[in-house]
Amino acid sequence: MELTIDQMLQQGVAAHNAGDLQQAERLYQTILQVQPKHPDANHNLGLIAVAMNQPDVALPLFEIAIDVNPYVERFWQSYIEALIAERQFDRAKLALKKGTKKGLAKNKLRAFKQKVASAKARKAPPGSSAQAETNSLLALYENGQHADAEKLAMSMTQKFPENQFAWKVLGALLGKKGKRAEALNAARKAVQLVPEDADAHSNLGIKLKELGRLEEAAASLGQAIALKPDFAEAHSNMGVTLQELGRLEEAEASYTQAIRLNPDFDLAHYNLGNTLKELGRLEEAEVSYRQAIALKPAFAGSHSNLGNTLKELGRLEEAEAIHRQAITVQPDFAEAHYNMGITLQEMGRLEGAEASYRQAIALAPNYAEAHRNLASMKTFDTRDEQFLQMQELYSDHGCSEEQRCHLCFGLAKAFEDLGDVESALNYYQEGNALRNKLLNYDISQDIELFKELKASYPRIADSSVEFESLSNRPTPVFIVGMPRSGTTLVEQIISSHSQVTGAGELDFAARFGDSIARGLSEVDANAILEFRDNYLKKLEAVSNERPIVTDKMQHNFCYLGLLIAAIPEAKIVHVKRNPAAVCWSNYRQYFKNESVGYCYALSDVVEYYSLYEDLMRFWAMSLTSDFYEVDYDLLTINQQDETQKLIDYLDLDWEKACLSPQDNRRGVATASNLQVRQKVYQGSSQQWVKYRPFLNGALDCLDESPER
Repeated sequence: MELTIDQMLQQGVAAHNAGDLQQAERLYQTILQVQPKHPDANHNLGLIAVAMNQPDVALPLFEIAIDVNPYVERFWQSYIEALIAERQFDRAKLALKKGTKKGLAKNKLRAFKQKVASAKARKAPPGSSAQAETNSLLALYENGQHADAEKLAMSMTQKFPENQFAWKVLGALLGKKGKRAEALNAARKAVQLVPEDADAHSNLGIKLKELGRLEEAAASLGQAIALKPDFAEAHSNMGVTLQELGRLEEAEASYTQAIRLNPDFDLAHYNLGNTLKELGRLEEAEVSYRQAIALKPAFAGSHSNLGNTLKELGRLEEAEAIHRQAITVQPDFAEAHYNMGITLQEMGRLEGAEASYRQAIALAPNYAEAHRNLASMKTFDTRDEQFLQMQELYSDHGCSEEQRCHLCFGLAKAFEDLGDVESALNYYQEGNALRNKLLNYDISQDIELFKELKASYPRIADSSVEFESLSNRPTPVFIVGMPRSGTTLVEQIISSHSQVTGAGELDFAARFGDSIARGLSEVDANAILEFRDNYLKKLEAVSNERPIVTDKMQHNFCYLGLLIAAIPEAKIVHVKRNPAAVCWSNYRQYFKNESVGYCYALSDVVEYYSLYEDLMRFWAMSLTSDFYEVDYDLLTINQQDETQKLIDYLDLDWEKACLSPQDNRRGVATASNLQVRQKVYQGSSQQWVKYRPFLNGALDCLDESPER
């Protein structure tokens, strides 16, 4: 029975795949005797020629296949590969352009451009021994046979030390194995051999970045971009480097340029989201993360960081859903489970949060931050498994300073629960010292800040505006005071009222007003009005259409002069608590927010408290409007009377729900999110006293307790 052409093609492909090239060639040739321009038969014969190291024979065969059917991507791919192998670079570039118009995928286009650049950089002429080994090296590398590729690359750098491609591949492979110093040397050699190779400069920049030599990395990546301005990967890597240098606006520009050059660059969208999030531009970060997810749904990191962004935007239910997506995409992603724990904890779903932290630790037993958070949620009654895990990790010489810092706070909490106050203090002291070192905090920066705030206030007062009518936007209630003074409880009480939205710690006052309040920018009526408009627009967006919104960013006490000048209708609630209790509570707390660097040395927190009290006295004497003071300890003793006075000050009708703040289901992102889920209780301001014998009088100057 005579075979049809389709049957012969199927048999030829089967033989080809089985490695029987002689039988495959015979079948393809038989097809061409009947149909000389059969595209698949011509293409597959070309592949056999390439396999026999005869790309020159393959080229006309590929051209016939493309002429007959120019919309088959694999035809273009094979043709361009053969042109590169023959070092016909101009024809390869032309084929790239034509193939893209006919549907060649953009990611293939980028890969071929890199191959053209790499092949041009090779000095060996076609047909030479070096060229044959180069072709073999390329095949091994692209097929993922990295061990064999590394051996060949090492051999080639000795036999053909001028072969730049061998050095490039060797650098890449050594980098993958973590041999960063050797990888750097190989990458540097590749640049020396072909200084005009943008790809080599980019590789060198990446190696330098991995070694933490960020300024040198930026210089190398800058050279790559100068040689090849449309090099999207180099722009993206420049963004990563600038981000690590803290030059966030420049990093944003680099990522934006990478995306402009390659709109489908998922990693650039992801890193742009990270940068925007770090800049506090959360809505824009959300857009970038969603774009990264659309381009690469299987990358759990984008889902996880989007979830964190939504959490910070107060959209906790959405954040929870996104974190679940991250876990679905990558079930063993410990960080996603940890982030889920944070979100559930803020929502008050404490059992779920604890389970998430435990799962994160099960997946990554050395996850120090998860250990610290889990320790903060539970009460240790024995030296349980987690206690022993933390001690073992703490004793590990490979433990980083940041990990040890988290573990110290976790172990301090455990020893505190177990009644070993002296051991707890030792761990608190070490944890705080490490955090202080990592943040590199200096109290002088806050001393200068408070001077600037006082000095610039007269200009703000002179520039204040008489408002004929106030806007219909929500009215803010600013809840200010030192961290750990009770501001979270007060916000829970106020936001239990049906007319109030509790918005938590908003950065709007600092974002829009810091330079005005400190006298670092022009202070006039226009600046005051612009600040007012910016703040109230943002407040309206988080108001849930309620007439009153609380903003409990404690450090807004720095901006009271500006806030009263710009938003005279605002209510200001100042929460006070026993100073020694406040300072101790700050010292024993790990804050994720890096702006509270004064908390990590008792001398600093005591001095900062003094600066805060002095500034509040200044406001009391200088401001035309009064602010309402809440005594935290009195509130816990006379809860109903003090709560009713507070609600009266806010011009709200009394609602009984304000007496049960523990039932308020709003999300709480602060360090007090565990305490506010309990009924109001007394005595917390005296908990520090058990540490007094070991503090050498550090807090005695602040103690207002009646027992003293």
